Amino acid sequence: MPEPKSDLRLEIAHVLFIDIVSYSKRLIDEQHELLQDLNQIVRNTEAFRTAEASGKLIRVPTGDGVALVFSTTPEAPVKCAVEISKALRSHSELRVRMGVHSGPVSGIMDVNDRSNIAGAGINVAQRVMDCGDAGHILLSKRVAEDLEQYRQWRPHLHELGECEVKHGARVSLVNLYSDEVGNPAIPEKLEKERETKATAPVKPAKLRKLALLTGAMLVTIALVIGFWEFSHRQSQKMANALTSPEKRIAVLPFKPLVPENRDQVLEMGMADSLIAKLSNIREIVVRSLNSVRKYNGLEQDPLAAGRELEVSSVLEGNVQKSSDRIRVSARLINVADGSSLWANTFDEKFTDVFAVQDAISQKVADALALRLSGEENKRLTRRYTENVEAYQLYLTGRYHWNKLTPPEITKSIEFFKKAIELDPTYALAYFGLADAYRSLAPTSEVPSKDTLPQAQAAATKALELDETLAEPHATLAFIHTWYDWDWSAAEREAKRAIELNPNWSFGHIAYAQMLSVTGRSQEAIAEGARAVELDPLSLIINALNGYHLHLARRDDEAIARLKKTVELDSNFWIAHQFLGMAYIEKKMYPEAISEFSQAVKLSGGNSEPLALIGYVSVLSGDAAKGRAVLKELKSLESQRYLPPSNLALLSYALGEKDEAFRLLEKAYQDRDIRLCRLKVDSKWDSMRSEPRFVEILKRIGLQ
Repeated sequence: MPEPKSDLRLEIAHVLFIDIVSYSKRLIDEQHELLQDLNQIVRNTEAFRTAEASGKLIRVPTGDGVALVFSTTPEAPVKCAVEISKALRSHSELRVRMGVHSGPVSGIMDVNDRSNIAGAGINVAQRVMDCGDAGHILLSKRVAEDLEQYRQWRPHLHELGECEVKHGARVSLVNLYSDEVGNPAIPEKLEKERETKATAPVKPAKLRKLALLTGAMLVTIALVIGFWEFSHRQSQKMANALTSPEKRIAVLPFKPLVPENRDQVLEMGMADSLIAKLSNIREIVVRSLNSVRKYNGLEQDPLAAGRELEVSSVLEGNVQKSSDRIRVSARLINVADGSSLWANTFDEKFTDVFAVQDAISQKVADALALRLSGEENKRLTRRYTENVEAYQLYLTGRYHWNKLTPPEITKSIEFFKKAIELDPTYALAYFGLADAYRSLAPTSEVPSKDTLPQAQAAATKALELDETLAEPHATLAFIHTWYDWDWSAAEREAKRAIELNPNWSFGHIAYAQMLSVTGRSQEAIAEGARAVELDPLSLIINALNGYHLHLARRDDEAIARLKKTVELDSNFWIAHQFLGMAYIEKKMYPEAISEFSQAVKLSGGNSEPLALIGYVSVLSGDAAKGRAVLKELKSLESQRYLPPSNLALLSYALGEKDEAFRLLEKAYQDRDIRLCRLKVDSKWDSMRSEPRFVEILKRIGLQ
């Protein structure tokens, strides 16, 4: 049957792209309410009603907002944006940003065989909007040049310059605001880019000239071609030329076929297994489970998720287990236009679940036209166990581990152990066990000696079974950094993890950790930036990247990164703690105490942020508060284990030097993982002239 054709023609349209800021962090019912309110506001604008009445308006839902495509005048989307901005003044709960651009669009048929619209006009309007923050009405330079010919608009147009968007492209922006509408602040993305440029070395003249020439050629090509689909391919080629992988994919948590019969272990586990398989292919970047697990809602829009995850394709599906059978449907979607690249349904015995995963992985690789090496082909369909029960136990362990709270991590250990009992050759189960024990060290207040040797043994066993697994190498890199203080071994293991899977973010962040604490700050920041690029929504990746910036004494950048992390999930206590640390260096003591208080609350009373509250209190002149906190900590110490370094810092700040060094010696004997950062952590700067402090640094190989 021939493909149905759209009756929409290629034309220049004027696009208003609207987006609700932080939409994905809201509860599902809140999301629904916000979208309803926004839609009502949009529909009530005169610009909307006029264009719709004349048949000159097309609405394109985007999941977390809407794109309005006007085929009237360049003023129409701007007038609409102004009306919306005015209406939003009485809706403080609606934080909206808007972008406007005029450009080519063309008709397409969407996956439901309905007429829709796509093209560079919509694509660039979204890029313009993406540069803004809540309240902004940003215009492309092309739109602004049309408007500035009219007296009524000229006073409200404020040039911002260029901003880098996806694939290294740049757009020229103009901020539209007045006393009544818009947001006069410089967008955070642009501000950060300017700060980065200010500290970057100047390119040699020849390179600048070449860059300008190349940019001009690319712009000319884009203008001549005009079509969105081709320009999309061109931007992908540009990204590849800049050494970024051409294809990026997200595997979303699967959904139940029958909502009343949810099995979240299986739903999340199916995604986790496919992520692990596809991550073996070097030609693509696969977002981690840490980044995609937030999209496990039944109403999640895969295209909105794909845009937020900055991927070119999304694999979504449904899964249901009934008795001894499993039914799986999977679909690979092109994020750019919503088209289906591949889809299939499998109805098999549950014992054939591995064959289903192999088939899906292979079909995804085929649909994306990936060129697999012989080794990649083998690893794509490799099975680490044939024991379905052991596999289910492993999935359950991963499900609990991914919640990253001490009780859930402890629970995961038992499931990994049971999986190993059923299949002692199950390498992935050993890795799961290793990572669970490793994760307890920084998140739980247990002696390092009670967790990290067990983690090391399990990781070593996993590599005995399969040396080509990248994950256990990264686990060992952390252990050598935190516990063994074996810096060369840590570097060797981190590099091996990256060699085996260069597109896996955790290998890069493990290397960044070792580089950071040993004082190799520039290398650490580069590795951390690569990790964030590979996994932009991972909480732990973003938090550690921010922490490494802090340790490098780049606290403005650290604060910006950590604020973004808190925006991703305000309940992630580690990000609050790191943010408080950066505030200390800026002498923002009330803000630091606020962040540490949040960390104490969200962590269930972890002693490190509690001790830091006392430390900051002393710095701000409230020694009495500091002593009260120290007394509280010593009371807790009689009930449970507390890392000695937490008490040592506060004791030294209060002038109890001998007690501080007694506690540091105990931290050394306990192999307290926090000692690895003594060389670079600014909080210890006041102790650096103390011979006893220098001696400890020497003993752990940092002096």
